[in-house]
Amino acid sequence: MGRSVKRSMWTHTAQRSRRARRPYPVRTVITRSQGNTSCFQRLPAEVFHMILDRLSGWLFKRCTLLLPTEDRLTLISSMFSQMPCFKLEECTAAGCLGFYGYGVFLKTMISGWGEVKWHRVLHFLCSFTNLLPKIKMAVTGTPGVSCSLELQLRLFCRQVLLDPWPCKDTLFWLTRILKPWPMVLQARLLFILYGPLMPDGTLAWQGIVEREMSDSDLGHMARVIVLLYSNLDHLTDWTTDTMQTILEELIVLPEVWHMENVARLFVLCGNTVCYSFLANKLHNGQLLEVSRLIVHIILVCEKNGYSMNWVVRMVHQVCQGFNTSERFAFIQRLEDMFSEVTMELIEIVTAGNHHEDMGPFQTLRSLLQSRAHFHAKFLLHMFLQNE
Repeated sequence: MGRSVKRSMWTHTAQRSRRARRPYPVRTVITRSQGNTSCFQRLPAEVFHMILDRLSGWLFKRCTLLLPTEDRLTLISSMFSQMPCFKLEECTAAGCLGFYGYGVFLKTMISGWGEVKWHRVLHFLCSFTNLLPKIKMAVTGTPGVSCSLELQLRLFCRQVLLDPWPCKDTLFWLTRILKPWPMVLQARLLFILYGPLMPDGTLAWQGIVEREMSDSDLGHMARVIVLLYSNLDHLTDWTTDTMQTILEELIVLPEVWHMENVARLFVLCGNTVCYSFLANKLHNGQLLEVSRLIVHIILVCEKNGYSMNWVVRMVHQVCQGFNTSERFAFIQRLEDMFSEVTMELIEIVTAGNHHEDMGPFQTLRSLLQSRAHFHAKFLLHMFLQNE
């Protein structure tokens, strides 16, 4: 045995090893026409999150560190254009993680960039996804007709630009998404992005008009309204009047909302938003609308077990802007509205058979209880104020 024998043995072993090794499978991209299975659904969720969160974003960021922003965005476009799951209306798989992955990648990629570069990123995203024409189609059409497009826009904007970020950054993206549109369409877009959903996953355009919604249904909408209101001092294109107009438009989309849903939204928004809205309407002489809204706010607080003291303080705060005669007229109008709403509910209860649907009867009962509790708290509050 010499070198030739050893070389022959090594060669034989290497050949056998190569024969035993299977070739790596070729990864293919699934197109819309090939089926409704997302290419990301093949991976375990933990592996998918790890790849996007810890490898791809940071790796791409480090590898392209010396490139200009435009070149980096061009590279992203060339990669993502091959993945239907990263593009609007190209992946129809239920529960696809593509937009989530897009959001994680983008957040990792542009973390630490300045606002000027973020504007370039937004321009790139609008071009890559054809975002603005799709938004225009959704907000100018009949609500609910293009339900698939509405949901795609909601998922893309929420999972890529809004939900993954802290509040300050969410505000940047949200205001840039809303800015190109007139206020009536901004209200439409806010509903598409944050409005309640029906059990089948579609937007509750009619549901919010016809039936009561829960706190969880309206919670996302309330939080984004509070976010905008609480940052008005830092926004150049939004004022209190702007938000008032947007809210006025929002609560009549696609028709006038069920009154308890309007009241619930303002209860969830809290004192600052609620008082601002009511004070503005009173300033414009809309005493009837304000009285009806306050009665339903009191009703919602009673139904949900919220503190009646909050409503009492808000009503007292509203009264502070009146002189004595105006204050008396406001309280009298509020009492009259309690009676009107009570009679409306009595008519509903007595008009039909409610053995199966006890909702109207329970609402009437809650209204009577809320009236009593509100009066007790209000009288106590006024008594303590006069001491």
